[in-house]
Amino acid sequence: MSFAQQLIDWRRELHQYPELSLEEVATTGRLRDWLQSGHIRLLPYDLKTGVVAEIGAGEKVIALRADIDALPIEEATRLPFRSRNAGVMHACGHDVHSSVMLGAALLLKEREQQLPGRVRILFQPAEENFGGAKALIRAGVLDGVSAIFGMHNEPGLPVGHFATRGGAFYANVDRFVIRVTGKGAHAARPHEGRDAILLASQLVTALQSVASREVNSLDSVVLSVTRIQGGNTWNVLPESVELEGTLRTHQVAVQQRVKKRVSEIAAGFAQAFGAQIDVTWYAGPTALVNDERWTAFAFEEAQRAGYQTEHAELHMGGEDFAVYLQHIPGAFVSIGSASEFGLHHPAFDPDEALIAPAAYYFAGLAERALQQA
Repeated sequence: MSFAQQLIDWRRELHQYPELSLEEVATTGRLRDWLQSGHIRLLPYDLKTGVVAEIGAGEKVIALRADIDALPIEEATRLPFRSRNAGVMHACGHDVHSSVMLGAALLLKEREQQLPGRVRILFQPAEENFGGAKALIRAGVLDGVSAIFGMHNEPGLPVGHFATRGGAFYANVDRFVIRVTGKGAHAARPHEGRDAILLASQLVTALQSVASREVNSLDSVVLSVTRIQGGNTWNVLPESVELEGTLRTHQVAVQQRVKKRVSEIAAGFAQAFGAQIDVTWYAGPTALVNDERWTAFAFEEAQRAGYQTEHAELHMGGEDFAVYLQHIPGAFVSIGSASEFGLHHPAFDPDEALIAPAAYYFAGLAERALQQA
């Protein structure tokens, strides 16, 4: 079996048996078995799921990272290797990322005696719930690491294309929940209550003006209300309504300004309508900020590897690789996967032709990064 086909076979097995964040027990077992079959040493970190491997010897350490979890999505493809776990799917391509880094590990193992240091490969759980990177860092996986590199497949790019950018790349991810508490009443006698649905509706409209009218149009910001829940029958005005949504930005100053204005607007509406409005924020990963030096290095290595390179646009999605970059420098890159359907879509189907070339790319990148570390 060829090297490329082996990686594809591993990817397909992972795809058939996807697991959600922090439930990747079988996935972890498969990864451990495949790494050990290649005589690659595993490091004994205290992890519930996920695995860390290392190749080489010496003081200098470069890290590569793949994510391994799947999403709570019912797969809609007709692939012969489609998910066998009902309601769970690798709809973001983490099975592809894992196969790429498995391939890089095997290639580096072949050159282990020539490596000027160690390459530590992180197969990270729980990227989708933004907890995995923090768990690995707490376990000590970044100890001694000079730089870290990671990837995401990009369905909007053709296979053979590569994109990244220095500085801010992916957005911070904040989730908010707003609870509007008025006074319930009969729908025929609204004057006896405080209509929480009416207030919540006006609040949604007002919040849209924050991004469109209170932030410089040259600064990236998305503020979206994605869920409204309130009431349970047709003839009663409910006492409370709950709103939920997300804030995405690339700058801390913009992030803090928007959060402040959301709270101010909520307080103003509460006072004007004689209601109570509580705003709760839940922080996800911060903006992913690539190190300029290592981004230029990753870009040059992509050109050396034969990729068609492009300057990436700002990405409004979140990525917990950002947490690693708060501790050590590194770069996150996009590699084309040419899927008709995008990330998190039930028919997402990345082109497997990207896997082997990306494995060669990351193996070469890690080896030459050791020479620069």
